[in-house]
Amino acid sequence: MDVQIEKASLEQKVVLRHLLELYKYDFSEFDPEDVNDQGLYGYKYFEQYWTEPSRFPFLIKVNGSYAGFALVREITQEGENPASYFSMAEFFVMKKYRKSGVGKQTAFYLFDTFSGTWEVAEMKENVPAQKFWRKIISEYTNDNYQEVQKVDWEGPVQIFITGKMN
Repeated sequence: MDVQIEKASLEQKVVLRHLLELYKYDFSEFDPEDVNDQGLYGYKYFEQYWTEPSRFPFLIKVNGSYAGFALVREITQEGENPASYFSMAEFFVMKKYRKSGVGKQTAFYLFDTFSGTWEVAEMKENVPAQKFWRKIISEYTNDNYQEVQKVDWEGPVQIFITGKMN
């Protein structure tokens, strides 16, 4: 199986928008959001992935066919000691490619690409995502990560460091 992970170009924007609809539909069992009057879910921050330098859209292909996407953000915390970390904003592998290593390969690629502190958060209702991320992050970090609960998020958050700092 040939897995390719590439930064989504402006020309691929419509492909990512369509894959986001599949993701939001797939996610609807955990999220109470409904479709809009056009029958679409939409994604509030979609355009920012092409206008803000701290947002990174990726497409996943398997054997040349689209198989999913990942949206990565770099978040800068303000304050006395400003710091930044990477966040897996959204992550989607189509069902037919799950449990085949595509998600793991993509996650490892992104962790290697963006060195530094990472936070990966899952909704408390999304038990399959929690299981996936705990396994992937544990393997990637050799169990060198923390799992925390944050005041502004309902669900677990894994925090770890990638790259030379690891």
